[in-house]
Amino acid sequence: MSNVNFKDYLNDQLKNPEFKKEFNNETAKLESALAVSKIRKDAGLSQHELAAVSKVPQSTISRIESGANTSVDTLTKIGNALGKKLTVSFS
Repeated sequence: MSNVNFKDYLNDQLKNPEFKKEFNNETAKLESALAVSKIRKDAGLSQHELAAVSKVPQSTISRIESGANTSVDTLTKIGNALGKKLTVSFS
């Protein structure tokens, strides 16, 4: 069995339009998860504390931070509770 370079493998897989679409969808969800986790931690809050100030259930915050899909409305509530503005961009 030969060694496979992950970047080469991924680049090969990304040539498949369906794979690329799903990969980009999952990447966007994970970027949202990381962003929510970062602003929460930067504010020094637990998920439970963020839930209280944002009026978003702790279970929803947990799901977001785990990479689950969420709505712009929910992300806006979380951002507003932390004095942050939600910005969406396409690149």
